[in-house]
Amino acid sequence: MSLDTNAVKRRLIEEKDRLATTVAELADGLDLDEAERSSLGELTPVDQHPADAGSETFEREKDAAILTTLTARASEIDAALERVERGTYGKCETCGEEIPVERLDMFPDARFCVAHQSEQESD
Repeated sequence: MSLDTNAVKRRLIEEKDRLATTVAELADGLDLDEAERSSLGELTPVDQHPADAGSETFEREKDAAILTTLTARASEIDAALERVERGTYGKCETCGEEIPVERLDMFPDARFCVAHQSEQESD
């Protein structure tokens, strides 16, 4: 397989930058300042309805889960960049066979061929 490692690195860095921006925006949204907390507060001294509190909790948990997923994805991109530097990018980490270019186009941080990816996901 003849990969243009410079193009691969650019693509991975662009994806990492995009993820970093998204992570920063999401993290900022989870860290509300005092004005935002006040705007979410009740307009009256009556306690917030439990359903409203539940909805807010659900949304924050969902955002936290998305943040965790995006952070893990950024780590996978870092690992792919390391593989480019080591000269092992595009080879399955299990069998050592070349990962098809079509797969790398779709998943530039792929670590495994399709067969071994399936095994990883089933574990």
